[in-house]
Amino acid sequence: VQLQASGGGLVRPGGSLRLSCAASGSIFSVNTMGWYRQAPGKQRELVARMSSAGSTNYADSVKGRFTISRDNAKNTVYLQMGSLKPEDTAVYYCHYYSDYLGNSWGQGTQVTVSS
Repeated sequence: VQLQASGGGLVRPGGSLRLSCAASGSIFSVNTMGWYRQAPGKQRELVARMSSAGSTNYADSVKGRFTISRDNAKNTVYLQMGSLKPEDTAVYYCHYYSDYLGNSWGQGTQVTVSS
């Protein structure tokens, strides 16, 4: 599975960004897509994920500020990020999982929140 992410950039505190990730290749109908992030000197952590059935998980730190959605017909997952904080600064990685193929990762997109 290949993952192509886009939408990162520089934004001021309180601002918004939308990340997109399109999956291609051997896509199975039952899967989970989502976003992880890694800040300098820190471990990669889950931000949000969504199953093909529609169930979601969010990190506590982003609940109420970020919203994950997906378009199964386009094999695309979105992350709408609002009320951004400097601590949201990280490289954001798109993630895909299926029981058949396991984990796949995108190349990462930088999100910087700074005034």
